[in-house]
Amino acid sequence: MSEAVEQVNAVLDRMGAPGALAPRLLAALGPGAAADLDANPWLLLRLPQVSVEQADFCARRRLGDAARPDDPRRLAALTAHVLRLAARRGNTVVEEKRLAAAVGKLGVAAPAAALEAAAADGSAVVLESTDEPDEDFDFEEGGVPELPEDTDRYYALADVGGAEQRLGEELLRLISGNDPIMDTATAGETVEAAEERGGFSVSDRTREAVVTAALRPVTVLSHGPGDAGEIARALLCLHAIAAESRVGIAVAAPTAQAAAALDAEIARVRGTDGGPGDGPARDASGEGDRAAAPAPAGDPGGGSGPAEGEGTEGSGAPEEAEEDAGDGGDGEEGTPEGGEDAGDGPAAPAPLRAVPLAALTAGAPLTVGLVVLCEAMSVGAARAAELAAACPDGAHLVLVADPRQAPSAAPGRVALDIAASRTAHVAEIAGAEAPGPLAELAAAVAAGGVPEVEAPGREVVRVPASSAEEAAHRVVQLVTDSIPRALGIGAEDVQVVAAREDGPAGTRSLNAGCKERLNPGPGAHGGFDVGDRVLLAASGPGFAPGDTGYLREVDGEAVVELTGGARVRIADPAALRHGWAVTVAAAHGGLWPAVVAVFPPEVPVSRPQVYTALTRATRHVSVVDATAGALETGVRDNAALERSTLLVRILREG
Repeated sequence: MSEAVEQVNAVLDRMGAPGALAPRLLAALGPGAAADLDANPWLLLRLPQVSVEQADFCARRRLGDAARPDDPRRLAALTAHVLRLAARRGNTVVEEKRLAAAVGKLGVAAPAAALEAAAADGSAVVLESTDEPDEDFDFEEGGVPELPEDTDRYYALADVGGAEQRLGEELLRLISGNDPIMDTATAGETVEAAEERGGFSVSDRTREAVVTAALRPVTVLSHGPGDAGEIARALLCLHAIAAESRVGIAVAAPTAQAAAALDAEIARVRGTDGGPGDGPARDASGEGDRAAAPAPAGDPGGGSGPAEGEGTEGSGAPEEAEEDAGDGGDGEEGTPEGGEDAGDGPAAPAPLRAVPLAALTAGAPLTVGLVVLCEAMSVGAARAAELAAACPDGAHLVLVADPRQAPSAAPGRVALDIAASRTAHVAEIAGAEAPGPLAELAAAVAAGGVPEVEAPGREVVRVPASSAEEAAHRVVQLVTDSIPRALGIGAEDVQVVAAREDGPAGTRSLNAGCKERLNPGPGAHGGFDVGDRVLLAASGPGFAPGDTGYLREVDGEAVVELTGGARVRIADPAALRHGWAVTVAAAHGGLWPAVVAVFPPEVPVSRPQVYTALTRATRHVSVVDATAGALETGVRDNAALERSTLLVRILREG
């Protein structure tokens, strides 16, 4: 135990709080945690597991009669507590009257005084807006919740509100550039040449979308389920435009696994091998290679029980990948392709390669003129601000997003808000090919239904369960036996996506079951063993929340191998979770060959949540349903996940 943790532990002991909170409080409050907490026990509310009643108890133990209900420290802490709860639900701001009402429900007699106390001590910031809502804009029918009409004063946590403000400022900087990379005619000709050279074709709508991205400084390109192939073709066309104009291109995805899936799809379109670590390239429509024989419902392998013995996952680690941060995989050290050293003739562009967003922003400032972020719906305001700030003046920023997906796990609604602001341009990537079973089911969910779909290649399997316990049994069976045996997709390429963390069919229990079968061990390193599949829940050099990989070494720090082979070092053990099963929110931004989506009883279900879970799979999805009809009801009735944000107003007022 470090000296700083011991100091926090001593303070906790004096106020009657468990010492187990010390490491998390140190991470939340910083180096001065012990002194700050000793002076203000209500700072315990910085941790989500601490209730207001518990914080009040500890304050009375520490401060005695000085712990009054109207203590400004308490009022500020309660206001910040409400704002943190709102931020965990994805809101960047809370309107003043709503915040006052929520604080009042905590027993505060004078909510206005609480709000003033929070603003005075920096626990919250006050933001004002004079912009009027745009009643007629609709990104896609039902896609953009209405903005508040009657109020223009908002409160936010300093870091959350500040991130959204920075994002707006950086976007306005890019928008003000407004210089096209190419004119319309030249861009159209370049797309045609790329199609001919690559032996593929794009739809008219995709061609228009690519040209729009070449003309406009900030563009949102929407797409639907099953459009992975068309997205790859569009990226190859943008790659050609960047090469022809000699501005360079950087393509990023939110996570290492999404970048690997994107690279594999680009390789498939180009007709080349995706390379080691990429896995089989599959179109996200679910039309991959198919096993021969059909299987009974609920088991893609046609079997009913787990295989004999324990399942194993491949433990051989590929060599550590080379660092790509900063150049987006295009050109040397960020130099745009076809630059001064390209020679007299036209230069052949370097192969297009996607990189994880964390690796791209680590190389800031970028030196390319075209920056593309795929799976943009999963990126919150803070990470989007980092990306926008990394773009040089005059660069074009392109967000590729499926508006039917749930908003990001982090606060914000970036892609939808940029589109709704009408300060950027919106176009659509749309493939002409017929959807496969995966895309067909996802499209049906987006329309409000959960029908049975024909899946002769077992791209979609419905697995009914009568209880959470049965659902958990089915999940482990699918991961360790049925899917590998029937579809040839190894357990390492199967991701469990669960609707909740707790309960028999939540991520905690499912991870325990998968670990027992796939990498049994004593949990020698803080509950983890070398070879465990892990989820990263924090940001750091080369990684970001949502990245998954395998624990390869522990030498004071944890060494995690991400998808694609890159290795990162994790200093804070609190950043690691077991990763065989993750929540829908944690899975957002990731893509895997196979997904097992599990919905236990009595869990809230929404249409965007189910749609997002299904679209994490590129080849196969098994839907384990123990909801007794609540899955269909939630998809039908809960169509939107609304959030309170200010980005639309920031962009319009800029």
